[in-house]
Amino acid sequence: MAKIKSAYFCQGCGHESPKWLGKCPSCNEWNSMVEEVVQKQSASDKLFSDAPKRSTPHRIDEVVSLEKKRFMLSDNEFNRVLGGGLVVGSITLIGGEPGIGKSTLLLDIALNSGLKTLYISGEESEEQIKLRAERIGSETNDCYLLTETNIQNILHHSKELQPHVIIVDSVQTVHTATIESSPGSISQIRECTAELLRYAKTTGIPVILIGHITKDGAIAGPKVLEHMVDTVLQFEGDRNHVYRLLRSVKNRFGSTNELGIYEMSSAGMRQVENPSEILISNFDSQLSGVAIASTMEGNRPMLIEVQALASTAAYGTPQRSSTGFDLKRLHMLLAVLEKKCGFRIGQKDVFINLAGGIKVDDPSIDLAVVCAILSSNVDIAIEAKTCFSAEVGLSGEIRPVPRVEQRISEAEKLGYKRIFISKHSKGITQDQFKIKLVAVSKIEEVLKHLFG
Repeated sequence: MAKIKSAYFCQGCGHESPKWLGKCPSCNEWNSMVEEVVQKQSASDKLFSDAPKRSTPHRIDEVVSLEKKRFMLSDNEFNRVLGGGLVVGSITLIGGEPGIGKSTLLLDIALNSGLKTLYISGEESEEQIKLRAERIGSETNDCYLLTETNIQNILHHSKELQPHVIIVDSVQTVHTATIESSPGSISQIRECTAELLRYAKTTGIPVILIGHITKDGAIAGPKVLEHMVDTVLQFEGDRNHVYRLLRSVKNRFGSTNELGIYEMSSAGMRQVENPSEILISNFDSQLSGVAIASTMEGNRPMLIEVQALASTAAYGTPQRSSTGFDLKRLHMLLAVLEKKCGFRIGQKDVFINLAGGIKVDDPSIDLAVVCAILSSNVDIAIEAKTCFSAEVGLSGEIRPVPRVEQRISEAEKLGYKRIFISKHSKGITQDQFKIKLVAVSKIEEVLKHLFG
């Protein structure tokens, strides 16, 4: 009979303590310790009964490097965010708000990937998943459904089926019989993820986990969960809009700067190959306070629409609001306009919005933000087919941005006639592009070109 004991776990970081503590010694959170019944795993209950291999130290030059094999999925956006496909033996965690489309996205991948996929659901029945598959409109014989929450049964069926990919929806519903606590508890999530991690590394089968999030936007469960997995993806979007963004928070096999964009429709997730089509509004008449910026998300150039509104403060104290753009950086740009350029914007309300619900940290949109604010301030529209790609310094100078060639090429491909860049950009000549390059060094020069 295995020994049963009680222990206390921190809800924030998963720290284990034999007694209750008011303050977690690991993450310093107060009143985060909860009691759970823990049953230690006996030797006869272990999933892998074979004795562990005894490891010996090797010199680094004696270690044979192996090239990681990747499975290329049918979803190019998902492949891009992962860094070029799904790595063999990796474990990927994808989180997002309820109803954002996590299950729809992964079921679409399971149906269209061309790989033998085991889709495990602990939240829906097989009939419900079948209805969603019919709505997506894809037919395949390589996707197997399993409605099971016991981790031992899941791994047993996986050993018999030998799939190429395993998808678990969701990790909070899976439990193991070796721990006597409810599914979704810290100890259950940690132990089940450890079992799946050992299985993935032993067999080479990649595992994709769907994770719930808390009201703060963090993935539910201990923080150690994100440290155990190889890749953490965040599925974002406003439920009132149809566009969804897939970001990489952690990736051991690729960059974390890549971005995948989807459009939610009745037939599932549609990949958006050209993000500029959803980030730029098409109006017949030109509007003041609108500027187009050429930015980069990872290795992907895209054009986004910056909207600004500057109006006299109605209540004496001016308001500053920003959606998708860093508010502190907006304050800095307004201070530069006030101090270095002589514009009296200190007593005006300023609102900034990036169309499409996207968030951008790239400083290359500084010049577009400044021009949108000044356009709204004087109520003069910026000439059509004009875009900007430059950073603004504290002295009002226009600073160059990296990979400006790709930004210029993207604007040229979409039919823009001129682009404002820094005069200090190296290796850029007009002969290389058909689009007109306007090289400037100060904000005053930009204003002369735009407003005379």
